[in-house]
Amino acid sequence: MPQEVSKSFVELDLTIHVFTVSATLVGVCLTVIGIMRHLGGARASHYGQELIAVDAFLFLICCILSYMALKMRNHINRKRLLTNIADYLFIGALSLMAVICGLIVYEII
Repeated sequence: MPQEVSKSFVELDLTIHVFTVSATLVGVCLTVIGIMRHLGGARASHYGQELIAVDAFLFLICCILSYMALKMRNHINRKRLLTNIADYLFIGALSLMAVICGLIVYEII
């Protein structure tokens, strides 16, 4: 019994962290787009901005799914499904962000 309580606490804690960090990363992506437009001028890559916008949208979906999972108390299976989708989407969006940063730094896009 204590192990199940501990596992559910860890899952709740992880969901809260995914919710807050993904919301923060939406703001980071939007800030980067604004900086690229303001400082980059004609040099700023249009493709880079579009990829960052897609990444911001993925983080937003992740944030919404995590919020929905936090609000579901009686539907254990749905909560677990939403949590898993949000977790995998978060890892995918974070990986995409790292790839985009590499592409921008090495001036590939």
